[in-house]
Amino acid sequence: MATRRSQIPDLFEDHGPDPVEAATGRKTAADSKRKAGFYLSDNLLGRFNTRFYELKLAGAAVVNKSALLEAALDYALEDLERGVNSTILKRFARRSRPR
Repeated sequence: MATRRSQIPDLFEDHGPDPVEAATGRKTAADSKRKAGFYLSDNLLGRFNTRFYELKLAGAAVVNKSALLEAALDYALEDLERGVNSTILKRFARRSRPR
């Protein structure tokens, strides 16, 4: 007689009950957010971390690095929506010109 293996739950699945929600009966803020992975240069990451800690030391109401990155990305996307007037697109155009 063949034995059935019990299925081991995948704790990193995107579906299924949230452990915090299940325990407390309420939704978490993380429900509307997803983890994303990107490669950043060491220089840019260093600048980001330095600025984050400078803001924290200055008493700015920056909750965490994710909140700062989210605000910066939102700002950048708003700039890109300006089309030909976008500062970011102009920066890429300068870089792509032959020298």
